[in-house]
Amino acid sequence: MSDTPIRNLANLQRSASSSRVLNLLAVHERRQGEADYLSAPFFRDTVLNRSILLKHRLRGDERRLFVDGRTTATKLIIPIDKSDLRLGGRSVFVGQYNYDAMMGSTVGQDWIESQDRQTLELLDQIPSLDPFLLREHLRRHSRAPARCYFEVSEADAGRMFEFVQAEVQRLVALCYAEAQAAGEAGRGYAQRLVRKILSETVDADTDPLRQTLKLERREYEEGVFCWKGFLYYKWALADAMPAAQNVARAISQARTHGRATADTQAYLERARGGLGASILAVCGRARRSLSVYDEAFARLVDGEPAAFRDFLLSAPAMFTELGERLGAVSHVVSYWNYRFPGGRPPPTPADDLKDIFQDFETRLGVAARDVRALRAA
Repeated sequence: MSDTPIRNLANLQRSASSSRVLNLLAVHERRQGEADYLSAPFFRDTVLNRSILLKHRLRGDERRLFVDGRTTATKLIIPIDKSDLRLGGRSVFVGQYNYDAMMGSTVGQDWIESQDRQTLELLDQIPSLDPFLLREHLRRHSRAPARCYFEVSEADAGRMFEFVQAEVQRLVALCYAEAQAAGEAGRGYAQRLVRKILSETVDADTDPLRQTLKLERREYEEGVFCWKGFLYYKWALADAMPAAQNVARAISQARTHGRATADTQAYLERARGGLGASILAVCGRARRSLSVYDEAFARLVDGEPAAFRDFLLSAPAMFTELGERLGAVSHVVSYWNYRFPGGRPPPTPADDLKDIFQDFETRLGVAARDVRALRAA
């Protein structure tokens, strides 16, 4: 593996977004004694099962490690000292040049045929590492690590808290009779319920909710996980929309300098408007998918808990679609703002802008000319 140290692992652990980072070391530290953790590990190799994975924007020199023209990759980091992340770690990109030789020297000579290698390939196929997309993607490929590996990061849980509290406030009076007297008492119950939902804690405090939904304990744990998924995606979409609108506007106004072929200029003219529309259309489709959840939740609040329960238990199939759409939008927004701090680019070489636009079209999964079909779907 690369000997280049990674110096910001401690900061990464504190502030990482769930969609970008899968911190298996943190899961190990919290859950290592639990039966599910021991019986259903994410990776079979213990070194890999205490690693950190992240989706990484490739720098110019890093792109030469790949032959497929990608702009992002899945990075595997093995900390040098698991008790002191300030010392950094060693890393490798999944699928990079000489990848198998480096991994074989790290985890053993049976690496090529190992299940862990296949699992890393599955992680590299998806645009983000958000826990709900990740779990469903692995499940579709007959992988079932313990649920403890699919938690929202502490950083995202903190950022989500007020949003989720507003979402569940109406539910408090339905489940907790003593909270019907509004005011501070009601807000206090909502705060407690939100903390339990975000942490997946199942205890006496959440039993009224379990009873309202008429779920057995195991079903309840799965139902709350799925509920948290929809709350996560609603929050992520609301958080992304202002930035997505700004980037769509900036793309439509992007200008070039220097020489460019007639074909490149014609492509850029088509792509400017089409890409911006595609970004907003993908967000719109995610919003329409989430409206199905809104309708089910409204039925719960109106006194039809069975409908909400049945929806939650059948819902994970939606996570692939939602995760891929929001992951693509997140990539476009974060890369654009990384490449052009402030959002509005100066005149840019035409070939550079073309490369960026083509990457965005690939990520969004739709060519600019197909945006009408996307809107209509």
